[in-house]
Amino acid sequence: MRHDRFHPERHRTGSASWLRASVLGANDGIVSTASLLLGVAAAAAEPGAVLGIGIAGLVAGSMSMAAGEYVSVSSQSDSEQADLARERAELHADPALERDELAGIYVRRGLDPALAHEVAAQLMARDALGAHALEELGISDLTAARPLQAAIASAASFAAGAVLPLLCALLAPAAQLIPATATGSLAALALLGALAARAGDAPVGRATARVVGWGALAMAVTAGIGALVGAAV
Repeated sequence: MRHDRFHPERHRTGSASWLRASVLGANDGIVSTASLLLGVAAAAAEPGAVLGIGIAGLVAGSMSMAAGEYVSVSSQSDSEQADLARERAELHADPALERDELAGIYVRRGLDPALAHEVAAQLMARDALGAHALEELGISDLTAARPLQAAIASAASFAAGAVLPLLCALLAPAAQLIPATATGSLAALALLGALAARAGDAPVGRATARVVGWGALAMAVTAGIGALVGAAV
């Protein structure tokens, strides 16, 4: 049977970095904001004060996530650029040695030595640095660090996650603020875990249980500490 066209395939690798940043940001937004709201509410604060502190937590958390992600991914990017600069210098100094090194990689993967050298020569003729970056360093356009993209994704997703418990606290009657915020936040975490698992082709049940379990623990601990502080003052 003859195929005239390639079968299109979808892979998750290219979206791994922004997906990780987005899921982490949204999860942090829900958990930290809900925990903050529950801790303050458990300390018997007024509903207006609870919401004000929650909004401040949303803004501070978004900025913190963006700054932290940018610094972290920038460090990774700096390391990648240093490796690429070193590889570029080696290619300029001794291209024949680098070609043999690339061919050796293909030989270890199972190619015949003659074919490995031919492949290495053709790849280096087209893009020597790109070939060595991929095979030696594991760096490609799909996996390269992108600090600004990661920072924006983290900040936006944190804010989106933090809005959910804030809405629960805003819409709930004052007497039901704690149970409504906790229930709504855990439901949001369950949805986030399921969506992230489906986006990454991971088991939905395990991912959902993990996200909800840790979120519930964080909220319970913070609310407990808030209640103790409120009773002491």
